[in-house]
Amino acid sequence: MSRPFILTATIPEPVNSWAEGLRQEHFPPERNHLHAHVSLFHAFAPSLREELASYLPQAVAEYAPPKGRITGLINFGKGTAIRLEAPELKAIRAQIAERFHGSLTEQDLHEPRLHITVQNKVSKEEARELQAALEPKLAPWIERGAFAFPGLELHLYEGGPWTKLRDLPFRGKARP
Repeated sequence: MSRPFILTATIPEPVNSWAEGLRQEHFPPERNHLHAHVSLFHAFAPSLREELASYLPQAVAEYAPPKGRITGLINFGKGTAIRLEAPELKAIRAQIAERFHGSLTEQDLHEPRLHITVQNKVSKEEARELQAALEPKLAPWIERGAFAFPGLELHLYEGGPWTKLRDLPFRGKARP
């Protein structure tokens, strides 16, 4: 699929600055075309542009910013990510998935393991070294407890880099 749309959750500060710093330091620079992000959907078809443009603002307007928290690290074998727990965000994602059922890719049919990738496509040894170094530094972030995702972001895939098309802030009071 050429130029699909990608939907991510907006990472709040100071989590975003911390994760972005880790990504800049540890992600191979020749592959680091993106900022720190939390992917919810990897590939909406270009033909869904108008439906996404009308539906997504309605979906986020209904809900209060969903809570999330850092719970540890994920070992991708040749990469490292910050593991997130966010049941409310997953519930909102499930509603969006239901709306676009039949149009989702195989990858987007499955509930995601929410995370922020800080390193990818390195050697297994390099990934293990980073995980060992980061593990003790996670405690303050875990102890901070819950934070709120302020919104969603719609991006256009540009063959590597993404172009952000729209910020979609959560504005409602309801919890999913």
